Amino acid sequence: MSGRTVLGIDTSNYTTSASVVRDGRVIANLKLPLTVGEGQRGLRQSDAVFAHTKNLPEIMDAAARVIGGDKVDAVGCSASPRDGAGSYMPCFLSGRAAAHAAAAACGARVYEFSHQAGHVTAALYSAGMLDLLDSGSPFAAFHVSGGTTDILLVTPGGGEMKIERIGGTTDLNAGQLIDRVGVMMGESFPCGPALERLASGLPFTEGIKISVRGLDCSLSGGENMAGSRFEKYGDRRDTAAYTLDLVAKTIDALTYEVRERYGALPVIYAGGVMSCKRMRGVLGKRDGVFFAEPEYSADNAVGVALLAYRKLTEGE
Repeated sequence: MSGRTVLGIDTSNYTTSASVVRDGRVIANLKLPLTVGEGQRGLRQSDAVFAHTKNLPEIMDAAARVIGGDKVDAVGCSASPRDGAGSYMPCFLSGRAAAHAAAAACGARVYEFSHQAGHVTAALYSAGMLDLLDSGSPFAAFHVSGGTTDILLVTPGGGEMKIERIGGTTDLNAGQLIDRVGVMMGESFPCGPALERLASGLPFTEGIKISVRGLDCSLSGGENMAGSRFEKYGDRRDTAAYTLDLVAKTIDALTYEVRERYGALPVIYAGGVMSCKRMRGVLGKRDGVFFAEPEYSADNAVGVALLAYRKLTEGE
C-alpha cells in the first residue's frame, strides 16, 4: 500500500531532530544542535530539556513544510536511551511530548522506540542493509557516541528487533574521550570534527596501548595518555591523531572479539563517533562491516521514523 507519511522525532542530549518518511523513503532529515557553552564538555539534562523546548517549534515547523498537505499516518519517537526496563533520560521526554501532541492533532498513531534502536535502523538504511531486519538472522552493531559505547547483538524476528548489549566500555564513552581531549586543547564542543581536521594527513599512530578484555574496554586511560602526550610535545595534531587512533584500534579489537565469539556476523557501525573517516580507514579493512553516511551516523530521527513506518505497514 502506498501513500503513507510518517513523522519521526528524536531529542538526544545534543540534537533536536525530525524526519519525514514517505512510502519507506526518507525525504527529510532535519536537525538543530543544542548550544554548549565555550569550554564546557556537555550539558546537564535540565539544560538539554530546556534547549529542546526552544528548538522543537522551529524543527516541527520545518517538518510541516516538508509534509505540506499530506496526511500524517504515524509518528515515531525516541522515548528512552536503550531498550529494556528502567532505561530513562529526561531529554527524551521533550520529543515524546511533541510526538504525542502532533499525533493527536493529526489523528495519527504513535510508536515509541529507543534512541539506540533508531541509531541502528538509520545506519542500516544508509548502508543499504535494511533487509537485515527482515532476515531473521542476528547481526552485531556498535553504537559509539558521546553517551554510549555499546556492542549490541541484534536479533530481528516477527517484525521486532531484540537488542542485547553484549559488551562495550566500562568507564568513559568514546565520544567523551574525544570531547575531553578536544576541550583540553581549546576546541569547541563537540570536538570530533575538529580533531579529525587536525589529524588529517598524519599516519596512523604507532605503539598505542589499548585496554580490551573480552568484549569490554576501558577508555579512561586514553584521556590521561592524551593529556600527557600534549603536555610533553604541545602538538595538537599529534594529540588529535593519537586520540582518534586509540578509539579506532579499540573498536577494531572489539570487532575481532565479536567475530571470535559469535562467528562471521555482519557488523554495522552507528553513532556520531562512527562519522569519522579516519576511523573508517582502520575498521573498513575487515570484511562484512558496514558504515552509515555521517548524517545518518550522528543523532537523527530517521531511524524512529523508519521503524514507525514498518510498524504502520506490517502485513500490508
